[in-house]
Amino acid sequence: MNSAVNRQWLLKQRPEREVAQDHFDLVTTTLVPPEPGQVLIKNEFLSFEPAQRGWLNDLPSYIAPVKLGEVMRAMAVGTVVESKHPDYQIGDRLMGGFGWQDYYRGDGQDLVFPIKTVQPDIPISYPLHIYGLTGMTAYFGLFDIGQPSSGDTVVISGAAGATGSVVGQMAKIKGCRVIGIAGGEKKCAWLKQGLGFDEAIDYRNEDVHQRLNELCKNKIDIFFDNVGGAILDQALVNIAIGARVVLCGGISSGYHGKEVPPGPANYMQLVIRRSRMEGFLVLDYLDKFPQAIAEMQGWVDAGLIKVKEDIVDGLEQCPQVLAGLFKGNNFGKQLVRV
Repeated sequence: MNSAVNRQWLLKQRPEREVAQDHFDLVTTTLVPPEPGQVLIKNEFLSFEPAQRGWLNDLPSYIAPVKLGEVMRAMAVGTVVESKHPDYQIGDRLMGGFGWQDYYRGDGQDLVFPIKTVQPDIPISYPLHIYGLTGMTAYFGLFDIGQPSSGDTVVISGAAGATGSVVGQMAKIKGCRVIGIAGGEKKCAWLKQGLGFDEAIDYRNEDVHQRLNELCKNKIDIFFDNVGGAILDQALVNIAIGARVVLCGGISSGYHGKEVPPGPANYMQLVIRRSRMEGFLVLDYLDKFPQAIAEMQGWVDAGLIKVKEDIVDGLEQCPQVLAGLFKGNNFGKQLVRV
């Protein structure tokens, strides 16, 4: 182990708009063995989500921004290769905010997202999405904020992503009519043929306003929004009386720190339709995760929820992969295999 090295992506400068490789430095350091109370984890998969772009802005938020010169923050799963920690043994599979690097060395106290054990009977990557923050975001956003009932019309933006695809499948389980908005014929075909969505709208090749008007004029009971911008505005025109608009993400803004995108022009529809629009953070539901994960695992095991991973190989690809999220490059949950 003394001869091993650790590659790390460090934040070099804060991006003002789109994230690029120039904002990071890839450095190589000699791997140091763990000290008493520490563990050495070899990362296997890194998770990518739009929130990471927000963590690069030096602005107040729900967690502190990544510091300049710090390893880029990311959820990861890996295997213990050396341990001087009483709770972890060599071969244990662990998850935590280990960041963009080959190895994590420490006791977990320095992490925003603490160390957790990955159960041995599931794919090691699943806690990064379907049994982790992504799946729980879909679960609590739909059920706690959206409150679906059988027969509701549910429209989802960013529907072919890791969160949106799970929202749609859960809504179908509950007997809802589901319409997904995604970019490209391939993604839209997957939503309908692979996941059982009732309809799909291709925002790259179709007029979203026209299609929403055709498919669900004044009938959207739940709009689960991962995108914001113009698509949110177009959905508001078509909400039903008593609709619930769930604000999960705003990927159309790029999560820029310098420019705040304009708010929705059609927000008065919330008044006219006696509806509500509400945002949420999945971290507020941590105490409810075990029960929700157990229910999610039952659906996955029964084949009622299908999981799709978009895996890119190589730690060196991290900056490009993060940038690609804002171009719609990912198809399902975006991961990097270290």
